[in-house]
Amino acid sequence: MTNTPQKARHTISIIVDNEAGVLARVIGLFSGRGYNIEHLTVAPVDTVGNESRITVVTIGTPKIIEQIKAQLDRLVPIHRVGDLTDDGPSVERELALVKVCGDKEQRLEALRVAEAFRAKRVDSTATSFVFEVTGKTEKIKAFIELMEGLGLVEAVRTGVAALHRGKKIL
Repeated sequence: MTNTPQKARHTISIIVDNEAGVLARVIGLFSGRGYNIEHLTVAPVDTVGNESRITVVTIGTPKIIEQIKAQLDRLVPIHRVGDLTDDGPSVERELALVKVCGDKEQRLEALRVAEAFRAKRVDSTATSFVFEVTGKTEKIKAFIELMEGLGLVEAVRTGVAALHRGKKIL
């Protein structure tokens, strides 16, 4: 019996120049080698907009993750690559907007569930609610699954945003 390496979820953070085509190059690296991206977020990280942070959540064996990081490190204009999963403690959060439509009973139950998940009601009509929920990916997934039985009609998620804890920076 062979001992095959286990696949694990990794959050990789990449600091890049904020310019056209950079995201396409990063995504091209993943797709060209058959690596899946589970979550992807991109945003400027400095006040003048010269750099952006790309956060990618992917799954792979330790060897695959090392290959991804090494290949990313060689791309220009990438400045830094960090694996928040391996580099010590980090904080990850995701945001979702979830729309629920239903009768009075479903809406009341949706409010109860939202309260239990500390979701914020950001819009209300006579027939619907839109909730904002933040937290770890597992929490977001559980909230959406519970809302499915209560009239879920739409959900949109931001993807994972993550930072190292403490003084460590990328």
